[in-house]
Amino acid sequence: MENVLLAFGLTLLAGLATGVGSVLAFFTSTTNTRFLSLALGFSAGVMIYVSMIEIFYKAQDALISALGNEAGHWVTVAAFFGGMVVIALIDKLIPKAGNPHEVKKVEDMSKPKAAVQDSHLLKMGTFTALAIAIHNFPEGIATFTAALNDPALGMAIAAAIAIHNIPEGIAVSVPIYFATGDKKKAFKLSFLSGLSEPVGAILAYLVLMPFLNDMVFGILFAGVAGIMVFISLDELLPASRRYGEAHLSIYGVVAGMAVMALSLLLFI
Repeated sequence: MENVLLAFGLTLLAGLATGVGSVLAFFTSTTNTRFLSLALGFSAGVMIYVSMIEIFYKAQDALISALGNEAGHWVTVAAFFGGMVVIALIDKLIPKAGNPHEVKKVEDMSKPKAAVQDSHLLKMGTFTALAIAIHNFPEGIATFTAALNDPALGMAIAAAIAIHNIPEGIAVSVPIYFATGDKKKAFKLSFLSGLSEPVGAILAYLVLMPFLNDMVFGILFAGVAGIMVFISLDELLPASRRYGEAHLSIYGVVAGMAVMALSLLLFI
């Protein structure tokens, strides 16, 4: 039960980082592009390294234990790419206007008020909030499952996801505030979009916990690894480079991998 509460708490904190992004949009005058580029790259490095080096092999060990050597290897690989397919389909089904891949900057908050009450921007911001909520749902399952199995691993994943949720909060807040002039409404939608992560955790607990054995755990964990690698390659790295600091993006990736490697070594 202690692990369950810790796993849920980490998932909640990671999800609420969208609200941090929203607050930053309101209380800073410029976007620190160097920091965001480095931070997003760092987050991608953590998620790629931990997925490929740690989570994938934990899933493989569980599936080999449940299904035998040959079948265990095949099912691990199938679940890994299955996770990628699931998150790719979610991404594909989201309308382009709401896809959270478009970089938004804090500077956009200070544009002339003449543009306020723009219904297109309001629709775009609402779609972005919905898109981020849908994206955050499997991330919540990933964080919760990892933390439940290994609290130290869960903390690392929660930190990486929290970092990448900050610019998502900005992406929701900027168009909604620009369309309505209402900071409270912009913050509320940004905050609510992040709550889908703990909702994903609750669903994972209620639906999966009664059936959690080596096979279910292995398939879920391999799928989580696939989801996180896809998110890193499809969202984090492109967003990091779009902030205009290509080299910092790669430095962040390497730093994220190194920190994750060191933390795994320390917890052996």
